[in-house]
Amino acid sequence: MAASNDLLIKQRSDIELLAAEGCSTANIHARMKKVYGEMCISDCAVRKWVRIFKGEDPRETILRDRKRSGRPLYASVTAHREKVDCMIRANRRVIQKEIANVVGISKERVHHIVTTVLGYRKVSARWVPRQLTVQMKAQRKDM
Repeated sequence: MAASNDLLIKQRSDIELLAAEGCSTANIHARMKKVYGEMCISDCAVRKWVRIFKGEDPRETILRDRKRSGRPLYASVTAHREKVDCMIRANRRVIQKEIANVVGISKERVHHIVTTVLGYRKVSARWVPRQLTVQMKAQRKDM
């Protein structure tokens, strides 16, 4: 992900340079296609960036994506994991809806934390940690 992001930033800087020289968008895309091959951004994206770079002062252009507003992803933070784990250890018959209401996150995130992160599963209406190792599973398979 980081490598592709760096590649996008390089391509944007190339677009900025060629747009400042006065090249057309078709020419810019053709030149970039020769250099980057299949990893080159689309013609539509080149036109978008040329419009952005021509409308701003080149000294103030930001090549990286700006921070976006919106809800941050924080439902699987360590504090929530610890709260969920404590609730399950205190009452093995607790339901996900109760945990979601107490912790203040969605039922889907609770399910993800309980099953994937903490490794619990339901057995007879109780949350039980998964305890079989790979060796134990192989031994049971042989029996």
